[in-house]
Amino acid sequence: MKDYKKSPNIVEQLTPEQHYVTQQCGTEPPFDNAYWDNHEAGLYVDVVSGEPLFASVDKFDSGTGWPSFTRPVQSENVNENFDDSLGMRRVEVRSVHGDSHLGHVFPDGPEEAGGMRYCINSASLRFIPVEELEAEGYDEFKNLFSETLGETK
Repeated sequence: MKDYKKSPNIVEQLTPEQHYVTQQCGTEPPFDNAYWDNHEAGLYVDVVSGEPLFASVDKFDSGTGWPSFTRPVQSENVNENFDDSLGMRRVEVRSVHGDSHLGHVFPDGPEEAGGMRYCINSASLRFIPVEELEAEGYDEFKNLFSETLGETK
């Protein structure tokens, strides 16, 4: 298993927007970010630590302008904390190993998939296309995409 962690070198290499979102709990603009309309098969990992967070098979169009997922790919890589900022109670989503602010989770997702909507900032993610999973060291997740790869389960 990979060792996922946050390092000062990686944080220094973040773009200003990535730093604002992941380190200062910022929010990127809706409909003007890298992955809100990405329909490619693959894995979304933390831009800081590389820990696997979400898979395209759990992504859906929420109409909000941010990437939305029904669940994390590994729940042990995601922390949920109460966020009372902006005069409302929300549940913040953070990566465990990178301690990156990812976004928020809401109970208004597709009912048939559990009813949750993980509304995530693209700036907190790095996308790895399914064809590159093995080369990037994430081959253990290829089975999530067996239909995409033309394999039977």
